[in-house]
Amino acid sequence: MASPADTATVQAETQAFLAGLTRTLDTWFQQQSAGAADISEAAVPLVESISALSTGGKRLRAQLLYWGWRAAGKAADSTVPLEAAAALELFQTAALIHDDVIDRSATRRGMPSTHERFSSLHTERRWEQDPAHFGSSAAILTGDLALTWSEQLFNLAVEHAGHPSGAAEDFATMRTEVMIGQYLDIHAEVAGPDVPRDQAVQRALDVLRYKSAKYSAEHPVALGMLLAGGDPDLVRAGRAFALPLGEAFQVRDDVLGVFGDPATTGKPAGDDLREGKRTVVTGLHFERADRADAEVVANSLGQQDLSEVQVRAAQEALRRSGALTATEDLVERLTADTFEALDQLPVGPVVRTAFRTIAQAAVRRDR
Repeated sequence: MASPADTATVQAETQAFLAGLTRTLDTWFQQQSAGAADISEAAVPLVESISALSTGGKRLRAQLLYWGWRAAGKAADSTVPLEAAAALELFQTAALIHDDVIDRSATRRGMPSTHERFSSLHTERRWEQDPAHFGSSAAILTGDLALTWSEQLFNLAVEHAGHPSGAAEDFATMRTEVMIGQYLDIHAEVAGPDVPRDQAVQRALDVLRYKSAKYSAEHPVALGMLLAGGDPDLVRAGRAFALPLGEAFQVRDDVLGVFGDPATTGKPAGDDLREGKRTVVTGLHFERADRADAEVVANSLGQQDLSEVQVRAAQEALRRSGALTATEDLVERLTADTFEALDQLPVGPVVRTAFRTIAQAAVRRDR
């Protein structure tokens, strides 16, 4: 049980860090907006789109990186974790922009997705040629720009940290894993029916781990520790805590992608079904369901015009097969692994309280 003093310290440090991160990003966007305007006023919407998507959110990765930095004993007022966290936020923004193009998602966080923003801009200005194609093309370039800025900011963090061993390499590994994981995700959507039933869950877990879980938690914690010059044993222990946390977070996200409330998730109910996502919950369903219920879910996957009635039918089939319950049980097991590893982490009470607070918020959420 955390002491009131430790909890207060965590809250104060986290708030100060997040405020500093907001200032860091705001300053960056102001500089980039001015630079874009110097090239052409037509380029300013690129910066505005990245800024809009990088504002708010849970900042899970940023907080984990900061407390990884603090776990290795570094000072709270350094610019290094601010620059590195800003890099992670921009990498996340790039991933979201590209993901929405791939998934043809119309919304993100309750707002039009980036390609829809540019498509609407094309329509409003009555420009020539196809609005949808312009929107997708502009979004791809916007995501690429966010990736470029992410690397620039992380390079600044590495420089200001004194080029510690392993930090740049881990950042590069993280980016490679996400790109491969993203490909495995779209591959699963088209090749999923060919995967044997007994391999469907493991295939979904592989996608989940490399596309999302490792970069949502494991790499942020490790990067904070590596930038701080943490010893190898600390970094290994940090990874052992953070990987199951990232997996629990992402499995919960997959549940919300089918069963989440649009009012809280900001995305339509059953959106993962429409996108044809082969997730852990669908993999468990195909392992367990009878033929009729298996067909209900199989026929819903990838159907862009899926109605609310069809979404509810798929949800009920997933409940009847026990897939929803089994997925929630998996989240609980991963959560238990997370907190068991946290208990073994060689850190002080303030850092342990911070990690525990973040972990609890990550695995027990509704959006």
